[in-house]
Amino acid sequence: MARVRGLTVKAVENLEAKAERYEVPDPGCAGLYLLVQPSGAKSWAYRYRLAGKSKKLTLGVAYTHSGVEVIKIGDARDLADEARVSVAKRVDPAEAKKAERKKANAENTLRRVAKLYLAQHRSLRTIGTRENVLERLVFPVLGDRTIESIKRSEIVKLLDQIEQSKGPVMSDYTLATVRRLFGWYAVRTDDYVSPIMRGMARTSTKERARKRTLSDTELRALWRAASEAGLFGSYLQFLLLTATRRNEAAGLRRSEMERNDWTVPAGRYKTKLDHLVPLSKAAIAIIAKVPKMGKGDLVFTMDGEAPLRGWGSRKLDFDKLMLAQLRHMAEEAGEDAGDVKLERWTLHDLRRSARTLMSRAGVLGDHAERCLGHVIGGVEGTYDRYAYAREKREAFEKLAELVASIVEQPLGKTTAPLAKTPTKIVEFN
Repeated sequence: MARVRGLTVKAVENLEAKAERYEVPDPGCAGLYLLVQPSGAKSWAYRYRLAGKSKKLTLGVAYTHSGVEVIKIGDARDLADEARVSVAKRVDPAEAKKAERKKANAENTLRRVAKLYLAQHRSLRTIGTRENVLERLVFPVLGDRTIESIKRSEIVKLLDQIEQSKGPVMSDYTLATVRRLFGWYAVRTDDYVSPIMRGMARTSTKERARKRTLSDTELRALWRAASEAGLFGSYLQFLLLTATRRNEAAGLRRSEMERNDWTVPAGRYKTKLDHLVPLSKAAIAIIAKVPKMGKGDLVFTMDGEAPLRGWGSRKLDFDKLMLAQLRHMAEEAGEDAGDVKLERWTLHDLRRSARTLMSRAGVLGDHAERCLGHVIGGVEGTYDRYAYAREKREAFEKLAELVASIVEQPLGKTTAPLAKTPTKIVEFN
């Protein structure tokens, strides 16, 4: 039996909004209605009776106020026909849909979606930091909520709390992490729209850019404190002498070194390119003094199995040693040690300090940039395939010599005390 001619695409598109919501039945499918909202939004619904009660099953959006089709008329009729079959079997299609949504929601908590996202991105250099931020700052507040139910206002409130307790930079890093997660989920679903929008950041990229370098006094205190800090102290000295990032240095393996050259493999380097670091005599001396742990290949490790980690607690303990050295140096110089403070610094500041020291040592800017593994842009970066191994080796030796003159001791003797000479102490804010 042929279906009665029903609503057409043109007819649906031409239906205008009124002051109140209204429904238009589709003559071509019994029970199928088009709902038109005062906003102009249009959706399909199927009306039926079951157990003597009138019920409605929402099928989905038909047209938005902009006229963009979402569910076609034919598809809506097919969904209505499927619902009619369920009703004939005494199965309530609305309740079945509600049960399916409840099951899906149970599987789509922010925590569960995040676990899938993290598992798929394990190869990313910063994935550990992202996971840590989610675990500490996001999951305790929103982790058990379904990702579709999280509103923009709730994210703003969370960012406000993080800004107050951790600062604006951590708030923005959390925002960036959540933005990536929500964007990843949106690509994999049909109708999810991320609540993140422009203007939610608390700082600008320019404001976030750090400029901190350690002064000569701080470097002297750092080197002296490092001689008391065991493996972590040796690691910090190596970090400064190689101008590498913290995870690159922490993952150093003996198999990555050939004679006096260390090649950071592309898989562990930010640019995804192999990075050659010609090791200075001082850097080699530091490695030689690090005892080998177990049968592993790692240099900076506590158990021979995993790279050195736990930066937060280790850095906190080291800062106490460094501050003690600064105050001791103040006393040696006849200054008031009680006025000396240690300005906040990060491990990455050592990389910036090393780059600054290279310039002081007379290293050409182009060579210094290559020592740090920065990608050279433009025509030069495209056509200049020279490795600059000799120039980089000279640059790292100059860096080591300058550091040696600053800390006032031979760098190969990493446990030797500093000479007790008067030093002008800079007060830190």
